[in-house]
Amino acid sequence: MKVIFLEDVRGKGKRGETKEVPSGYAQNFLIKNGKAKAATNQAMSQLKGQQRAEERRAEEELAEAEALKKVIEADETVVVIESKAGADSRLFGSIPSKQIAQALKQQYQIEVDKRKIELAEPIRALGYRNVPVKLYGDVTAKIRVHITEK
Repeated sequence: MKVIFLEDVRGKGKRGETKEVPSGYAQNFLIKNGKAKAATNQAMSQLKGQQRAEERRAEEELAEAEALKKVIEADETVVVIESKAGADSRLFGSIPSKQIAQALKQQYQIEVDKRKIELAEPIRALGYRNVPVKLYGDVTAKIRVHITEK
């Protein structure tokens, strides 16, 4: 029996795939538990429509990420963060990714999730840093961050 998987089933198929499975397994487990549906002509055309819509949505998100990358990497976009520092230009404390995201939103109205900011370790010294941000898939931008003394 040919079925369309509605969710991932370990060892059998992923969401959106169409596969041939034994009819007993399909009717008694997959269809009964809402993990798959029978692959009729109507269901197949509906699946193709959903896949096209997902592709369009992915293309739009990629275009938005590319536009955001251009804005973030523009020469005038420098996130300035003030912090207390000692005589040797080492900070009292550190600057985590959350603080960089908040400063970016406050100064440029650009909202970036703090989990997408890829800091190996928090910033602990004054000066300029290039901080990578994973915007979408393989689109990565670099935020220029300037840490100044209060």
